This record gives sequence, C-alpha cells and structure tokens, in this order.
Amino acid sequence: MASLKDTLTGTGVALVTPFKKNFDIDYDAFKKMIDYVIEGNVEYIVVLGTTGEAPTLNTAEKKDIIKFSYDVVKNRVPVVVGIGGNNTAELVHDLETFPLEESIAVLSASPYYSKPSQEGIYQHYKTLAEASPKPILLYNVPGRTSKNVEADTIIRLAREVENIKGIKEAGGDFAQCVKVLRDAPEDFLVVSGDDALGMPQIACGMQGVISVAGNAFPKEFSEMVRSSLKHDFKTAKSINDKLAGAYELMFAENNPAGVKAFLAEMGLIENYLRLPVVPLSEKYQMLVKAFLSKG
Repeated sequence: MASLKDTLTGTGVALVTPFKKNFDIDYDAFKKMIDYVIEGNVEYIVVLGTTGEAPTLNTAEKKDIIKFSYDVVKNRVPVVVGIGGNNTAELVHDLETFPLEESIAVLSASPYYSKPSQEGIYQHYKTLAEASPKPILLYNVPGRTSKNVEADTIIRLAREVENIKGIKEAGGDFAQCVKVLRDAPEDFLVVSGDDALGMPQIACGMQGVISVAGNAFPKEFSEMVRSSLKHDFKTAKSINDKLAGAYELMFAENNPAGVKAFLAEMGLIENYLRLPVVPLSEKYQMLVKAFLSKG
C-alpha cells in the first residue's frame, strides 16, 4: 500500500463551504467547487477545514458534507477530512462516528484556546491517533491556535505514534521546518499550510501544499507546486509571482472571506459566510475585482 507521502504529494485544496442567502449549505455550488478544483488537476481535496468554516457547522452538517464529497468526487482524487479542536474526548467520538470509510486521512488542527503544554499536545494527538480509523495528519497553525507545536513534539509524535503519518505546517518558521524535515521518519508527509510560502518550503524538502488559493486558481497553483517539486523554480516563480497579489488579498482581512470574495466574483459561489465571519470590506472587494480584471 502506498504511503501518504506518496499519495498526497502535490496540491491539496482546503475547500470552502458555500452558503445560500439563508446560510444553508449550497450543495449545488459545493458540487461545482469540487468539480472545478479536480478539473484544475489538484491532487486531493480537504473538507471541513478552517477554510470550510467547520467551527460554524453542526455535526449533522459535517457528516452530510463528508458523504456528499465522496458522492461527487467518485474516487477521482483522495479526500482528507478535517476533525480538530480542543475537546479531546469529543474528537474521539467524532473519529468513531463520522463516515470516514472513503477518506484517506484525517487532518487535525492542534488544540486552540486551551494553550496546552507540549506534553498536553502530544497526549492529545496520541489519543486521537489511537481512536482514528484513518491516519492522522497533524496541523500546526499557531496563528489560529496561539500555541506552536514545536519541532521536537512533531518528531516525537512521528516516531512514537504509529497512526500519525504527516503534518500540515503553517507556523511559518523555516528553522522548525528544516528540523522536522531532517529528523522525521522517511515516510512522514510534510506539506505547507501557507500559500505564500509553499514554493520556498518545497525547496526545503516539503512534499506540497494544502492550499486556500487553490480554490480559485487550482490549475495555476497546482502547476506551480508541481514545477517546484521538479525543482523547476524558474517556472514555479513565474506562476507564483502572478498569484502573489491574490495570496495577499485572500488573507488581508480573514480566511475564508478573502477566497470567497474571489470565488463569488468568478461566479462559482455566492458571497455568504456564517458569523462571526463576514464578507470582505468594500475596499478589499474592489481590489479583488481589480486583480481578476487584470487576467
């Protein structure tokens, strides 16, 4: 059986969850998004991530989204499911009851708000890995959780916990990335969680990116990643330079407000988000329009 490092090398897209005006899930638009990114040649999709506004979805909605994703994807690409949070016992229940049969892995953000020690983070992930029917991908995003999963903790989890098979690293610390890439097991998947840093992090040895920008620009972004993985950084830089302005706009006020503004302008979804997230301010909405009008 192929390792996750082989299967999930390249571009994964952290899919948005489209909503209607009444804030119900817009499944027609969600199908359109799934087909759009797959036709853009991305390697896999991630549902129920931060970009998918998972914290505002109830349990029934989450299960429906997972099942709907399988039905639309039809095994064209692997599906990774996001299950993360700061209530370890509740996450164990989710791992035991969510429809994960057709997923390839579970992406789990480290505990937020609680600010556990490194030992607490280790024990949290060890408990999840023991309960999960699928391999766990760690997700380090201290900008959201307020707590870095340190390199030594990542390496310890990678070496000591059988069912932990990779990490989405969005801490932005290159020294930490280099240490993890040097010391983690050979088959441990390490991907970037930061669109703007994806190319240089691949140059350091990462195997790809789980992307926000890939929602709007799947073809271009995945080609940039593939070029980087081939060490064709001239081509990769050319594409990345064109997308750099989009990265800035997508994260200027909030993710996914930024990428949803792009997708709405492109006619793929309607521009609705669930509180506490609101659409981009008019100033940035105009900048999104201007970026897209440049082609």
